This record gives sequence, structure tokens and C-alpha cells, in this order.
Amino acid sequence: MAQSLVIVESPAKAKTIEKFLGAGYKVLASYGHVRALPSKQGSVDVARDFTPKYAVLAESKRHIEAIRKALKESDRLLLATDPDREGEAISWHLLAALGLDRGKAAIPVQRVVFHEITKQAIVHAVAHPREVSQDLVDAQQARSILDYLVGFTLSPYLWKKIRYGLSAGRVQSVALRLICEREKEIAGFVQQEYWTLGAQLTKDAGQEFAAGLVQLDGTKLDKFAIPDAAAAEALRQRFARADWRVAEVTRSEKRRYPAPPFTTSTLQQEAARKLGFSAKKTMATAQKLYEGVAIGAAGTVGLITYMRTDSVNLSSQALAEAQELILRQFGKDYALAKPRVFKNKAKNAQEAHEAIRPTDLTRTPAELKAFLPPDQFKLYELIWKRTVASQMKEALLDQTSVDIVATASTDSVPAAGAAAGGVFRATGSVMRFDGFMKLYIEGTDDEGEEKEGTLPPLNKDEALALRELLTEQHFTQPPPRYTEASLVKTLEEYGIGRPSTYASTLNTLIERKYAVLEKKRFVPQDIGMVVSDHLAQHFDRYVDYNFTAGLEEELDQVARGEKQWKQLLGEFWGPFKARLDQKMQEVAQGEATTEVTTELCPECNRPLAIKLGKRGKFIACTGFKEGCKYTRPLAKEGEAEAAEPVFSEEKCDKCGAAMLIKDGRYGKYLACSAYPACKNIQPLVKPKGTGVACPECKEGELTEKKSRYGKLFYSCNRYPKCKYAVWDPPVAEACPKCAHPVTVDKTTKRDGTYRKCPQEGCGWSTLPAKAEKPAPARTTGKKA
Repeated sequence: MAQSLVIVESPAKAKTIEKFLGAGYKVLASYGHVRALPSKQGSVDVARDFTPKYAVLAESKRHIEAIRKALKESDRLLLATDPDREGEAISWHLLAALGLDRGKAAIPVQRVVFHEITKQAIVHAVAHPREVSQDLVDAQQARSILDYLVGFTLSPYLWKKIRYGLSAGRVQSVALRLICEREKEIAGFVQQEYWTLGAQLTKDAGQEFAAGLVQLDGTKLDKFAIPDAAAAEALRQRFARADWRVAEVTRSEKRRYPAPPFTTSTLQQEAARKLGFSAKKTMATAQKLYEGVAIGAAGTVGLITYMRTDSVNLSSQALAEAQELILRQFGKDYALAKPRVFKNKAKNAQEAHEAIRPTDLTRTPAELKAFLPPDQFKLYELIWKRTVASQMKEALLDQTSVDIVATASTDSVPAAGAAAGGVFRATGSVMRFDGFMKLYIEGTDDEGEEKEGTLPPLNKDEALALRELLTEQHFTQPPPRYTEASLVKTLEEYGIGRPSTYASTLNTLIERKYAVLEKKRFVPQDIGMVVSDHLAQHFDRYVDYNFTAGLEEELDQVARGEKQWKQLLGEFWGPFKARLDQKMQEVAQGEATTEVTTELCPECNRPLAIKLGKRGKFIACTGFKEGCKYTRPLAKEGEAEAAEPVFSEEKCDKCGAAMLIKDGRYGKYLACSAYPACKNIQPLVKPKGTGVACPECKEGELTEKKSRYGKLFYSCNRYPKCKYAVWDPPVAEACPKCAHPVTVDKTTKRDGTYRKCPQEGCGWSTLPAKAEKPAPARTTGKKA
């Protein structure tokens, strides 16, 4: 029987697609990439016109053999890898690995592309195959080779000049520069004080509302017009006994429109804002929704369209589904007369695909909740709501602005044409029609955004009563550090990199310890600042935002067939290699990691220097090679220099010397002041006893301790002789099932506090038994 062999990237998709296609089709997975540039020097032969030396990945060999074996029983090969440049390149690499490139195939080889895993989309794609696009393959080759050339030449340079193990990347280093430049803005920010004067007013003892001073004696006030407390208090006293009258009422209609459907970038941003997901987690969760989830009688089906896209367009089918759903669920007042069309604002956007949307809008989040794990449900609900809301009517708000004149009896006669006294302004808005906001409102990165309230009905010349005048002190704020959402947004606005690679780029910055996330914001570390400053000083062109964005546009030109990929590589490599060779000779080793100060060493009188160590910057003597080992911590910005040693009241239990309170990697601890003769150290906070005997050694007591990450656990106080430990508070009560002498009190959000046995395999607990139900199928396939 004739058979068509279909190749996809993930095994999860393979099962679903084979079910859709039925008899006559066999579907196998490549398990992602099959060939790549080896991670070593010499994988690109620059001298031979940038010839790449691809190698089959070790983990891919058995998958290729399985495909080769299935080919012997097939009369057609369909390459159905992902519908982007990377997927196109995987198809091309697979043909090369199978020896079917350059027209060597004995059977027809075709490329099929689909953007959702539904039966209709799969059958349509198979019925309309095409050839592998060499332009798309070349664009992906050029990107891979560019990244290799930068990474495998600039990283070794950093090893020699700064420290071994560092890395640089074409997009990674630019993202790091954004983070570091923002930190410098914050450090250099000079706070400025300013004050505001507000009035709490009422109309006929009715609703109270607030108004703020915006004009004084005919002069409009800027932000810093009231510079200090004295000026604010003088104004407060001036208007304390003033007459208040409505001078002008302005009413207007404001229309608020919905955000477009999700692209890769906006999905990452909104999932970070609303769900607290990292970019990496968002993409991994979206991949599972795309590849397919078992939803009862319908079987396994892809729930969203392809999640790597720059497009904000929706198909005619999706628009029709949205219109029908909105009419049914919300009524005709919320439905549009004709579909809303969006334009992409991102630089270098590739709009060949659709936006990210549910494959079937009639599958509401409520219907799918029973089949989806929590993270998948949250992301699906976000995508479903955004898609539907994008085709709902705009919201209508009635906006009111009221200018109120306050005239004090002491006000002098102003100059001709000017108004005496002060003008206070109150603003408010009332939702007249909620439109799309009934379903979904886009998140924002702005913190502390003020919301307008409502105002009572007010008319011109109406008298008002003053309830209170309030002066308030303010200080200008530095720009905020980047969150994942705001950094992704900035990278996309500049046109730097591809949204599909942002997750791995941001993850690399964390893994390399160039930055850490504190309260979900990127804080650069000393090593990150040093690397970024060094690259900005010596390789300024290659970490320039506009240069990197321009390179993305050139890669797009290759994809469109407007430029040759090897020409692009040649134009980049020549100047880059010349700069690298020049800096390799000019820059001295350690130049970036040592900064000599004017301060002298208290032990040998040589100059002290700021040096970069594994744990950040510190002060050290320049006479280290001559035997002086003086060091001390470097005070951070705004901190005092390192203080004198702090003695505790405790004595060393080994030598009797006083114990010092010191700062270590995991917090404060006690150390013997007789160091290095005595190296005794103790925790600053002694472990708290539980009164429960250790069930393992029968001699010790279980005590409360903290892990290095701050999590509480309970372990035997005879450690390291006895290593028994549990995570939950122990109770001196034997397990009724296995007779283990200790049970624990477990607390979870879902079940509250209950008692259970800590012994693995026992399973006893005080929770009522629950009926077993089959877990929803979860896919594991992902792009390598």
C-alpha cells in the first residue's frame, strides 16, 4: 500500500497529525534540530566563503535512522516542521542528514506548512505542498553563523581580558547593555523635591471631590512651581478662607479601543504582567497548547495557533467565529458591524502568519478547565479573552474637567488680562458603555498609575464649600528597572533580535549571573556591568541598538530574496575581525577588572585597588604579589565604608576568644576572632528546638533551620553524624499505618493543614480519600 511519510518536530504533534490524516500516512518526529554547528572553534570556515561545518547531533542519530527506515516503505516525503525560518532550516538539514539534498531523493519531497493543529488545517496543508524555501533557509543559516562568529570569537576575548567562562552574544550583549545603562541612569539620578496643593470640596454638603492647584494669579504652574514646605504652607494659608466658584466645565466623549491579538512579544509581556510568567515559561506553556491537549471525546487537538509570530492579523474563519460568539454571549450592542483590522507597530515585523489565537473560539476557557493544568488554563484564558475582545466594540467614557476659581479676600488686583487667585482643576470620568472592557483590559508596566474618580453634577458659576486644604510633598523618581515585560517591549521597539529568541536571551543573562531578578526586575551584577562597559568602550558599534536592529533588517532582506546571505556575512565579519584583532593587542589583561585608587594600604602603604572577584567588587592591595593580603568589602552606592568588626557577647566554645558577627554569602554568622588560629564558626541565630526526638538516631532532637534559600526545614541537631531531615513541622506521634515514630503537619493552599507520614511510600494522611480521576494528557515535545 502506498504511504506518505510526514515529518514533524515533536512526537506529541506526530500522534495528533497521524490521527487526522488517517490511513496512507505515517507521521514521525525529528525531535527538533537534527544538525547544528558544533560548539567549538573552526565550525565555520571563514576562508572558504563562510562554509559551515554542520554535524548531526548525537541525540538525533537514532531518530534519523528511524526516518531512513520508514522512507524505504514510502513513496512520498512531506516535511511538516514548524512554519518559521527555523522550521524551514530543520527541513533542509533533515534532507542533508538523510542524503536527500541536491535532488538525490528517489521519491517526491515536498514542504507542507500549517499554523494550527486542527484536522481542517492539516488536510488543507497536505493538499497544497510546496518546495523548501532556500531564501528562508539562507536567512536562518546567516543568523546561526553570525551568532556563532560573535559568540566564538568575542567570548574567548572576554576570557582573556576579564575572566574565564564569560559569554557575549549578538543580541544578548545588547540586552545586557540596556539593563546596565538603565542602572547607571538610576545611580546618577538626582532627586528633586516638589509640593502640590489639593482641595477637598463639596457641593451643598453633597458628594466630596478633590481638585488640585494648576494656576496662580494667571500663571500656569509647572511641576516644580511649589518647591518646598514653606511655599506650600503659604499657599494653603492664602486659600484657607477663599471663596470657591466653578469657572468652567468641559465635557467630552473618550473612546477606548481594544489591544490587537497577541504576537509572540506581546504574549510574553502580558503573561509577565497578568500571570507572573517568565518569557521562558510562557513559551513552554504555549508550545504545549499548540502541539495538542486531550480534551475528552474530541481527543488530542491543538488549542492555539503557532506561537512564534509577529502578525496581528486574524483569519476570516476566526473573525466569523468571534462575531458569532460575541453576538451569542454579549449581544448585538457589543458586536462590530465589520471586523476590526490592526496594523503592526513593531520594527521588522514578519506578518506572513496569523496572530496567536485559539484554534476554535467556541472552546471557551470554562469548557476546557477540567482538561488543562493550571498554567495552561491561565494562558489559554488570556489568549481567548484577548482574541475575542479585539473584535468587540470600543468602550465609551464621559470625561469631565472642571476649573474652580479660589479667590481670597487678600488677593491683590492682577495685571490687565490676568485672573486673580488660584485655579484648581478636578477631573473625572464615567463609563457610559464598557464595550470590550467587559471581557478584557490590557495590563500596563506603569506603577502607581492614578485612576480618575467620578464628579458630582457641576455647573458654571456654582458656589462650592471647602472642607480641607492639603499640602503634599513629592520627589521625582528615577526610571524603573526593567521587568521581563518591559525589556521584551524595548527590544521589540528597537527591532533587536526576534521575539521567538527573547526567552532564551533573558534566561542566559540570569544563568551567566550578569543580572538577577529582584522583585521581578533585572538588577545588573558587578560582572555584568564590567562586561557591558568593556564591550561598549571597545566594541561600541556591535552593541549599538541601531546597528543590531539594522542587522535584523538585512536578515529579513535575505529571507525575501533581496540579499545574498554570504554577502551579509562578509560585510559584517571584515570590520568585526579587524576590531577584535586590534583590541586583542591593545587591551591589557585585567584592565577591566582592576581600578587603582588614591587610597593607601593600611598594612604596607601601597595603593589600594578596586578589583573584581567571583562574588563582585572588593578592595585589595596592589602589593598582593609582594605578599600583602589586605582586602575588605567595597561599600555599595550610598553605603558607608566597611565598619569595624562587631563583637558578640558569645565566646568561642573551642578556644574561648570573643566571637565576631560577620556577613557571609548566606547572611550573618558568628566567627571566632582568633582566626586563622581558630576557624570555629556558628550560626548567628541558634536553631530552635521542637522537642521531637530524632526517629533515626534516637539520640538527637529535631530542630528548626533555614536552607540557603531561606526555606524552613527540620533536621537532627547531631548533624553531620545524623542526616535525618523533613520539610514540614514534626509531631511526636507515630504513624497509624507504618508505625514510623514521627508524623508531620503539612500545610497547602488547597487543603489547609493536615497530618501525614513523612516516610516515602507510606502515603498515610488525615485528608479524606479522594476518588481517582485520570490526569489530563500532557505533551513533552519541544523544539531543541
